[in-house]
Amino acid sequence: MNENQRDHFKLILKAWRRELMEEVDRTVSHMKDEAANFPDPADRATQEEEFSLELRTRDRERKLIKKIDKTLVRVEEDDYGFCDQCGVEIGIRRLEARPTADLCVDCKTLDEIKERQITGG
Repeated sequence: MNENQRDHFKLILKAWRRELMEEVDRTVSHMKDEAANFPDPADRATQEEEFSLELRTRDRERKLIKKIDKTLVRVEEDDYGFCDQCGVEIGIRRLEARPTADLCVDCKTLDEIKERQITGG
């Protein structure tokens, strides 16, 4: 991977991270603004369920932010774009589709097959 490609992916990753962080800030503001103690139990339950869904989404995004940070470190260390399992270069098209990919298509496919065999799904 050349320097221009690394810079390209670094920009994508940083923009994605910034977008996720802005969403976290919006969620915190929304939950503070919308927090109300409704007298009706059904209204309270609806609000709690809404908050629960938002928090679950933010938790997934928090994990994604960690993965983006880890990927940015790999970019800086010039280790980005190589499969963690077999060491082969991950294709640019795969990285465009999933910038945080750390496995090539073949290794990811094998992982998914193994997972299905273990879980029976």
